[in-house]
Amino acid sequence: MPTKVKVILNAHGGLLKRQAKIDLMEQALRTVGLDYQLAITEHPEHGLALARQAASEGWPVVVAAGGDGTINEVVNGLMQADPAEPRSLLGIIPLGTGNDLSDALAIPRDVTAACQRLAAGNTRLIDLGLVNDRYFANNSAVGLEPVVTVAQNEMRYAGSSRYMLAAIKTILTAKPWSMRVKWDHGIYEGPVTLVSIGNNTRTGGSFYMTPKACLDDGLLDVVYAVGMSRWQLLRLLPKTLSGQHINHPLVTYQQTKTLSITATPPTPIHADGEVFDRQAIEINYQIFPKKLRVIV
Repeated sequence: MPTKVKVILNAHGGLLKRQAKIDLMEQALRTVGLDYQLAITEHPEHGLALARQAASEGWPVVVAAGGDGTINEVVNGLMQADPAEPRSLLGIIPLGTGNDLSDALAIPRDVTAACQRLAAGNTRLIDLGLVNDRYFANNSAVGLEPVVTVAQNEMRYAGSSRYMLAAIKTILTAKPWSMRVKWDHGIYEGPVTLVSIGNNTRTGGSFYMTPKACLDDGLLDVVYAVGMSRWQLLRLLPKTLSGQHINHPLVTYQQTKTLSITATPPTPIHADGEVFDRQAIEINYQIFPKKLRVIV
C-alpha cells in the first residue's frame, strides 16, 4: 500500500463544478485511508509543472485525477524530473470524457473504486511514446486527427458527442497534406489525410484508430490514409468505431519502433489529445518499452 500520494486534480471542465470535484476527490481519498496531498491545476501545463515538482520532492506516487490530457501532463512532468527512469509511480483517477488510457488499464471510473486501486498498489509497466519532445501514453497524431482535436475543444457544450461532431465538421473542409512517412521497414511519399500513432487501441473515447496496439509490446502502431475524398472519409468514419477502417484499400497499418514524418504544409500534432504544436514540419517518433510503472 502506498504510504503517501500526491494528487494532481484537473478541477475544470466536465459535468461537475470545481468545488464538487474537489469535495468528491477528498471524500474518496479519506474513505480509503490514503495519506494524500491535493494540488489543483489552474492553467494549461500546470499539471506538468506540479508533477515535475512532486517527483523532484520524492513523492512515491503521483496521481493524475482527470482525463487523458491531465495524464499526459503528469507523465511529462514525471519524465522531466527523472528522464532515465521515473522514480514516482503514476496513479490515475479517471475524470475525463474519453478516459481511453484508464479504460485500457481497467481502472474503475467510480472515484472511490479508483482510489481503492491506489490503496492496493498493484502495478503494471507500460510503454511510452515520444513525439519530438513530448511523451504520450495513449496515442498521438498528425494531419486530420489533431485538427479534429482543436475543433472538439471548442465544442465542449456538446459533451461526449463532441468528438464525432468535430470529426464530421473537420472532414467537410479537409484538404490532404503532402507527407514523407518513414518507418522501420518502409517509406511512403505522397498525399496523406491523416497519420494516427497508437500505444493503445482507442482515442477520443470511441475511435479505435489503432486496434492492434498493445500498451507493453515495445511497438508503435501507425495507421495512415491516402488519397481519400471527403465523401470517402465520411463513409470511413463510422468504421473507426470498431477498428474496421484498417481494412480499407486506401488505409495502411504498420508497426514500428521509430517513425519520421515530413509534412507540407505544416501540420498540428497532438499527444494524448493535447495539441502542443500547430505548425510542425519535421516530426519524429520513438517508443520507450516498459518505461512507466502505473498503479492499476
